[in-house]
Amino acid sequence: MKSKTLVYIATLILSLQCISSCKKELDVNPQNRIPIGDFYKTPADAFAALVAVYDRFAFQSGGLYDKAAIMDVAGDDQLAGGGNATDINDLQVMQLYTLTPTTGPQAYLWSRGYSGIYRANVLLSKLGDCHLDAATLARYTAEVKTMRAAFYFDLVTFFRNIPLIEGTVSIDSLYSIVQTTPDKIYAYVEKNLTEAIPDLPATVPVATEGGRLTQGSAKAILGKVLLYEKKWQAAADQFADVNGPNPGVDPSIYGYKLLASYADLWNPSKKFNAESVVEFVHSSKSNGGWADAGASEGNLLCITTGPRSYSQLKATAPDYFSGYSFLVFTKDFAQNVMHGDPRYVATVADLDSLKSNGLANYSAGYNNTGYFLGKFIGRVSAKAANTPELNFSQDEYEIRLADTYMMEAEALMNAGADVSAGSRAYKLLNAVRARVGLPEVAVTQDNIEKERRLELAGEGQRWLDLVRWGKAATVLASKGFVAHKHEIFPIPQAELNNTKLVQNDEWK
Repeated sequence: MKSKTLVYIATLILSLQCISSCKKELDVNPQNRIPIGDFYKTPADAFAALVAVYDRFAFQSGGLYDKAAIMDVAGDDQLAGGGNATDINDLQVMQLYTLTPTTGPQAYLWSRGYSGIYRANVLLSKLGDCHLDAATLARYTAEVKTMRAAFYFDLVTFFRNIPLIEGTVSIDSLYSIVQTTPDKIYAYVEKNLTEAIPDLPATVPVATEGGRLTQGSAKAILGKVLLYEKKWQAAADQFADVNGPNPGVDPSIYGYKLLASYADLWNPSKKFNAESVVEFVHSSKSNGGWADAGASEGNLLCITTGPRSYSQLKATAPDYFSGYSFLVFTKDFAQNVMHGDPRYVATVADLDSLKSNGLANYSAGYNNTGYFLGKFIGRVSAKAANTPELNFSQDEYEIRLADTYMMEAEALMNAGADVSAGSRAYKLLNAVRARVGLPEVAVTQDNIEKERRLELAGEGQRWLDLVRWGKAATVLASKGFVAHKHEIFPIPQAELNNTKLVQNDEWK
């Protein structure tokens, strides 16, 4: 979510490590780091602190994964891969559902959320001291509230029973924080987003502010929150403005429109395009290095998803950057689900086909199927000059327009709206299919599920969809998923020690 301008000053974040994650992410006021009284004095301070919140929004683990990677391996269409059965072990245990309160990727998810909330809370408490004009103050406040809401939405989705921290917390009360009920978290998320939307810009200039949050971004997040709460009509109402009156034909009031070419979505040169609603921005300019790979602004998916020891034998082969073979597609998905779909070529990189035809070579990794996540594999032609494996600039979509089209169609269907041919729900679903040349289909739960699986493959949405549809236990049983347990993550054990937090019942 960091715009080009934000990326340029990313180094300022180093001066704000007082608002980074601590030994415990609930250490929300570590006074032994930097004197806060010496900061938050000028508009430049406020902007640097805003950058720090955006930075956590697109945070990647030093273990070379992010939220999307976790969701991918948790689903039924991808495998962890890598070099061996313990390579990026957090992903391996997620794939097999052998995670425990002390082992797994949940510490990253908790850290990302609560350190982001901490940064947001501190900034909101200090913005009034930074001598901002009224319009800038209102906009910064709205951006931070939107991100805070998104952090809480993720946390309540992943952990259900979580603390609600509305401001800064003193050291004395730090370990007395308790959890609250999910309904209160959802209400707080809705309140933050509703308050933020009027003060966000309708659009932003891409050249200088691409990636910053807008009214459309916040409405899409709110629509998704309401969808997860099964507030169907309210969700549809939020998506309606994002999607516009003529989905698939005319841009919405925010300028959103499906790209003509599906493959262009994965072109690093097409950042901040008309289909991007909430975008996690990466950069090749941060010079990220191995001392702290997670601090790099580059997209780590571009190196982790690449085939191992890849070599281009003929010029007609893709110029893939050799990587680590993670997040490979299963043979069943590639051969039986995705094969024949027009989105296959942009989604799946068939390395065995390239190899058998003498076009390229690669070394098989762990869980190798030959089918790689083509949407994110880095390219030699797009590599950075310094530590190229950590500094690819391709962005990730947190929410894009085809996603909101399908979510609105689903919300309308469940709200009891007309879904017959020619209806709004029908137009929304089939605009996604028409973009890739597929015929129209009826608006049914089954067709929506199939379309989301194909359209959003490898984008971290499948597991979330299966859980909210109540189908994860059936679909993922062969992977070790246990009903009424694995729908949520265990609260990291380190967060429970010496605090009043309690483990979720499913994980006691």
